[in-house]
Amino acid sequence: MPRAGTRPTSRDVARAAGVSQAAVSLVLGDKWRGRVAEATAERVREAARTLGYRPNLAARNLRLGRTRTVLLVVPALTTEFFAGVYTGAARVASRHGFGVVLYPSPEGIGPARDPFASAQAALDGVIASSMAAEALTAIRGDQLPLVMLDSDPSGSVGAATVNLDIAGGVRQVTEHLLTLGHRRFLHLAADVASWTFEVRARELAARLREVPGASLRTARAPLSIKGAEVSAEAALSGLPAPDRPTAVVCDDDHLAAGTYKAARRLGLRVPEDLSVTGLDDLALASAIDPELTTVRLDAELFGERGMEALLAVLEGRAPAAGDIPVELVVRGSTGPA
Repeated sequence: MPRAGTRPTSRDVARAAGVSQAAVSLVLGDKWRGRVAEATAERVREAARTLGYRPNLAARNLRLGRTRTVLLVVPALTTEFFAGVYTGAARVASRHGFGVVLYPSPEGIGPARDPFASAQAALDGVIASSMAAEALTAIRGDQLPLVMLDSDPSGSVGAATVNLDIAGGVRQVTEHLLTLGHRRFLHLAADVASWTFEVRARELAARLREVPGASLRTARAPLSIKGAEVSAEAALSGLPAPDRPTAVVCDDDHLAAGTYKAARRLGLRVPEDLSVTGLDDLALASAIDPELTTVRLDAELFGERGMEALLAVLEGRAPAAGDIPVELVVRGSTGPA
């Protein structure tokens, strides 16, 4: 028996069960079949339960040369979207005996310090959003097995790329507004240099170029409600009614909420005078009045697919192909032009 106050070891289990330490390793590693008698295996398991023995995973992983730890690099945690990405990634990771460490890269103050003395020594791999890609160099994460989220597949630095069908979502929004008769559009674009926001701008412009009489203005805004309010008010004010946009396509739901506030300051009603759309379907979308027409992104599935892709890379398999579908959710913020 182990001394009082000490953690039981495999040697204690072997002594209690009357077997060798090798037999204990085989049984508790579930590799005993055909090598250890079933009755002996049960005796080892019973001894482990009685002693309260738990394998030393840290020592085991060091022997295997694996830490079974993954780093998830995201922008500053300003929305629940990235919390959902983490939840999905952690769910898949736990099923495979991995842990996920979350690493926010705060906007405006540069990448945080390396969370490990040596990221390469302490991690098996990295999952990173393209919006936080600059943090990868600081932590040397680009030198590890890497999966990029929301990243240009043709120029990704990762071994694999997982994307939502953002382009499809923008097309769904545009078709919805065109069907309602809108032809004068304002794109309230996130003032962030990121591939995922470039896709939004490119798809919206490309679709509207195909429509006779359609016009598109673009205004950039910080990713905040207040920043969006200021930018949207500036873009909408001072225009005569015949020239004023009747629909505002926002890069995310926070920008849409800011547009609501700008519209009210200008005496415009949503959706009677101005239809507004978002993208994300955050909790905010159903909290504002009228509720927001937006594109639902499954953040947890996004995280799951990212973790599954990294596991495939670590095992030398090809990750699943294809973008994750998104869904237009029509609510009260859009109406006829």
